Amino acid sequence: MLELPNTSIIEGNAVRWGKIGNGPPLVAIHGTPFSAQVWRRIVPHLTDRRTVYFFDLVGYGQSEMRSKQDVSLAVQNRVLAALFKEWGLSRPDILAHDFGGATALRAYYLNGLRYASLTIFDAVALAPWGSPLVQHVRQHDAAFSGMPDYMHRALLRAYLQTAAHMPLSEEALDIYSAPWLGPVGQPAFYRQIAQMDQKFTDEIEGLYNRLDCPVRVLWGVEDDWIPYAKGETLAAAISDLPCTPIPGAGHLVQEDRPEAIVAAVLKAIAAG
Repeated sequence: MLELPNTSIIEGNAVRWGKIGNGPPLVAIHGTPFSAQVWRRIVPHLTDRRTVYFFDLVGYGQSEMRSKQDVSLAVQNRVLAALFKEWGLSRPDILAHDFGGATALRAYYLNGLRYASLTIFDAVALAPWGSPLVQHVRQHDAAFSGMPDYMHRALLRAYLQTAAHMPLSEEALDIYSAPWLGPVGQPAFYRQIAQMDQKFTDEIEGLYNRLDCPVRVLWGVEDDWIPYAKGETLAAAISDLPCTPIPGAGHLVQEDRPEAIVAAVLKAIAAG
């Protein structure tokens, strides 16, 4: 497990974060409905070359969860910009997945953040997005938030498994489920789904062009959440390189093929 011993208060939210390693900075940004723990099998392979910063998005993982909290994509890029300032970063390498990809792109186009390199995979970046579960929860948020615990646990575990191509281990299911359980976690899980809105990617999609840094787009070939074709489209818009397919991986590449992410980041670092 990665340790997140530090807390920063950003826009009234307690954001938990950690860092480890030596060398120039690299920031890892997770997606939904996960946490910084998605990097637990990846970060240790980077720490001899980079100081890796990782954090839990507002409303996720160990970061604060509370009623009526804004946990949408609208706030996450502002949080990233505030963390850059607190950490004293100007052009770190970026590793981003899912909502983390949307956050990195929003911060680049809307907040003026700049990166030494961007390794982005299975990102929420292009319309349309939002699974059938997302659409249903957005219409019935209160009913889901108050469902019996055993029903919520079953739904959560089933939903998490759909992110991966290979069966998730009990360790992984426990790690990813834990923040979303109990009287605080359960409503927080449905809160973040209820606030998923395509308008936050529509806002920047028209701005997509080549970033002023090397960009590598990777995509799980077996991604059932966001199809591989979206990766090809995104790569054509923001990178000089074609999308790199990752065979045998679903949306949660960190579990299916963590070595592919490590290899891509090391390649990005070497090129820089």
